Amino acid sequence: MSILSECPVCRRKQSIKNKKCKCGEDLDKSKRGGRVNYWIDYRYKDPRTGKLSRRRESVAAIENLKGNSIEDARTALSKRKVQKKEKRVLDILPESKITFNKLTEWYLDLEKVKALSSFWLVKLTLEKFNRVFGEWIVGDVKLADLQNYQARRLAAGKAPATLDHEIKKTKTMIIAAFDNDIVGAEALRVFKRVKPTLKKGSDVRTRILSADEFEAIMTHLPSHVKPIFAMGYYCGMRRAEILGLTWDKIDKKKRLIRLEAADTKDNEPRTIPICCRLYDMIKDIPRGIHHDHVFLYKGQPITDIRASLREACKAANIEYGRFKKNGFVFHDLRHTFNTNMRKAGVAESVIMAITGHSTRAMFDRYNTIDVDDALKAVDRLELFLTSGDQSGDQVKAYKKI
Repeated sequence: MSILSECPVCRRKQSIKNKKCKCGEDLDKSKRGGRVNYWIDYRYKDPRTGKLSRRRESVAAIENLKGNSIEDARTALSKRKVQKKEKRVLDILPESKITFNKLTEWYLDLEKVKALSSFWLVKLTLEKFNRVFGEWIVGDVKLADLQNYQARRLAAGKAPATLDHEIKKTKTMIIAAFDNDIVGAEALRVFKRVKPTLKKGSDVRTRILSADEFEAIMTHLPSHVKPIFAMGYYCGMRRAEILGLTWDKIDKKKRLIRLEAADTKDNEPRTIPICCRLYDMIKDIPRGIHHDHVFLYKGQPITDIRASLREACKAANIEYGRFKKNGFVFHDLRHTFNTNMRKAGVAESVIMAITGHSTRAMFDRYNTIDVDDALKAVDRLELFLTSGDQSGDQVKAYKKI
């Protein structure tokens, strides 16, 4: 760790031992006149990545310290040494004076963020959060403010999952800003302390759409929504993956959908086969003139189909809604696909490759054991118990049921 002096002419940062800058400026004279600003230079270990990072920090940016005082520079250096020794690295970065609205503009302009297939959802989510906190200074937000926000939204009838999604997306933005030295440690710490409102495991759904229900809903859907709904049913893709699909991702000749890492939630590329019925729907979709998206309505990419799905379910006499008893939502098609594939005898490894489930735990969550499975299981048990031979060879007999 060291102290550097900044030349008032060329702004070059150099050792405080230098009496003269390379540009010709007399640094000793400038120091006596209070024209030299001081910086501290140090390295610290990032607690998140474990990597060493170098940082140069203006003494003037540190609270209650003057940038043109060598005494204050030494105080700043000592302060950082203590923080490093006590492993309070997150206290090193300064607090941000940027508002959430300005920070959102910066974040949504990042090329990595704009390339996300769910960019529209990220933007919409941050806009909702900013309706309350948009003009707030990021560094001024306290944990109690976010907890009050959660409580008010819950009292207004908002779903816990919706609130957690808003906080999570905003926290992702804060982390990106922290990594770019835009937001300080305290703001990051506040968002990391916010506890989710949804209890772990309480959002697990087991709703499976039967073949008859699927056909009934398809009958009442608008023509531009039918292939979207069918793709969820026959491919098990997420809604954002489907709505963000572009023609370059579809291989009509081989009947495949090839998603790149940037198109998926888990940032893993995936190849999804297209069944004949879905292929017949896709090949009849006209290509847009101004957009490469597959699913358009009046020339614009479709961003939401919930209103159409709600009306179709109502017409088909099927309960719609996440919080309705036996209510159906679009994401249930992913559960339905997993379960139907398993019942069809498809190997679990193949199903996981198609749906993008990298862990067995997540696969099991989307693979629902229904009443038919349970009945077949007890039928197998009954056969086993009533047979004369209860050896392991009975497994062959079970498979006939």
